[in-house]
Amino acid sequence: MQKAYDFLKKCQTYYLATTEGDQPRVRPFGTIDIFDGKLYIQTGKVKDVSRQISTNPKIEICAFDGGKWIRIQAVAVEDERREAKQHMLDAYPDLKSMYSADDGNTQVLYLTNVIATISEFGKEPEIIRF
Repeated sequence: MQKAYDFLKKCQTYYLATTEGDQPRVRPFGTIDIFDGKLYIQTGKVKDVSRQISTNPKIEICAFDGGKWIRIQAVAVEDERREAKQHMLDAYPDLKSMYSADDGNTQVLYLTNVIATISEFGKEPEIIRF
């Protein structure tokens, strides 16, 4: 898990894919955190991405760092705990101008059933499961 976190943190921006009906939806994201032994992402409950994950929690993440890229397949699970929300906001203080742990909008989701694949041209992919 740490290796996937480090990769995404270094990239700063990754792309999160969800589905809406039979239509894939992809958007840039930047939040990644480890809390309570799990890998977390963050969004707002008012956003389409939140609704899409609620309908179908299977997501994919992709990021590119020079010659390497990561693809992550996972199931996103909402964590309603205030501590999880606050931990994410403390990791990304700029978000505090838009979100708070008690606003009813901040949503943090941890990833389960994760298969992370780190690839590089000409090399065997590294597969990480957690």
